[in-house]
Amino acid sequence: MKSLYGKIIVITAAIMVISGLVAFLTVNTYYHQQLKGQNDEKNMTIARSVASFIESNEGFDLIAYLQTQSAVGYKLYVVNEQGEEAFYGEPFREKNLSWKVVEQVLNGEVYHGMRDLPSETFVTGFFSNESANTVGVPFTYEGETYALFLRPDIKMLFTEVHYILGGMVLVMAVISLLSMLMVAKKLIDPITKLTLATQKVGEEQFSGTLDINSKDEIGQLANSFQRMTEKLGENDRIRKEFISDVSHDFQSPLLNIKGYAELLLDEELSEETRKGYANVIQSETERLSSLTKQLLLLTSLDQLSSPLVKKTFNLGEQLKETIRKYRWLLEEKEMSLSMDLDEVHFVGDPAFLEKVWENLVLNALKYTEAGGSIDIELTEQAHQVTVRVGDSGIGMDEIALGRIFDRFYRADDSRTQETGGTGLGLSIVQQVVKLHGGTIDVASQKGEGTTFTVALPKL
Repeated sequence: MKSLYGKIIVITAAIMVISGLVAFLTVNTYYHQQLKGQNDEKNMTIARSVASFIESNEGFDLIAYLQTQSAVGYKLYVVNEQGEEAFYGEPFREKNLSWKVVEQVLNGEVYHGMRDLPSETFVTGFFSNESANTVGVPFTYEGETYALFLRPDIKMLFTEVHYILGGMVLVMAVISLLSMLMVAKKLIDPITKLTLATQKVGEEQFSGTLDINSKDEIGQLANSFQRMTEKLGENDRIRKEFISDVSHDFQSPLLNIKGYAELLLDEELSEETRKGYANVIQSETERLSSLTKQLLLLTSLDQLSSPLVKKTFNLGEQLKETIRKYRWLLEEKEMSLSMDLDEVHFVGDPAFLEKVWENLVLNALKYTEAGGSIDIELTEQAHQVTVRVGDSGIGMDEIALGRIFDRFYRADDSRTQETGGTGLGLSIVQQVVKLHGGTIDVASQKGEGTTFTVALPKL
């Protein structure tokens, strides 16, 4: 039986059977070890009182008296010295009392059959309806010795109260089983819905809402699954957009390279034209190389699950070194630069943070007109360090500000083509800052410049 509902039914039934069996064995063991002797003594007292009454009252009808005793709930077995026997009340299921025992009682001994009944695993001695499971006493009637063996008549002892209690137990068992089946059905329905939902997710169908409103652990699982599905759907959308953007960004330079390579095959081209085409091919090749490197860096950042390789380094010196790399571009565009850098020793990954400063400085240089200015500031506070990179460049509008960190987004496509941008730099910046537990903010106005503010927590 493979279904969970079927397994619950089988397990429930098995538990009820096993619990009933354990209960029976426990009661049986308790009777044999604790109650058997007490029950024997109680019935021995009754048997002696019967014998005493017979011996103290001569001339009455013995048979009628014994029939009366059987009518009030006892089974009686009476044997005289001649071996004549008589039974009163319901018959014994098994007549296994030996003649040797009868002779011992006739000779004046008493018989503790209930006390000495052998213990058996699956037989409760109290209900064992056999002649050996009796108590025996001798008595004298009209000068003749008799052996009297007595035990309760279990059927007569089961009064209306016992039947009511037995009926209650039976009804409770039936209701418990039916209730368990209904509860199992209610528990399994959400699991069935979750199973169908997981199959849809396996088929890349991330839409739809789970109709599970319970507040228990299954409800929590359903809510977690719903959030996971929404996240997977969002990731799937981003992945498809990413593939589309990558394909587009690779396709353009490849088409240019192919086109200009075909033009170079023309033998009638002048040397100057040929050099111009070669320069375009070289430029597009460098653009592809830069795009590939940035994609590899983004991939490594996305897959980074272990902590960064952090160490203490001089953050101010790193910013100065970044500026030195692009000093030639500052001079070429005749731009002014101001730096206000505190002496800060920071704990972080210097290799990744270097990419942050390179991208921010390059953006400022690329999108600032000749003769403009760049301001770089490094300050240290009690719990963080702050780096600001501002420029007097072309700036951005509100739409561009909302998407500036999206991968492959370009605020000014034509300008980006001129500067060789890939639309991945600021995505890399944001990812590295997040990995360091920091934040990055941008403030910009169209035509008035842009300022990036990076806040990194101190360890």
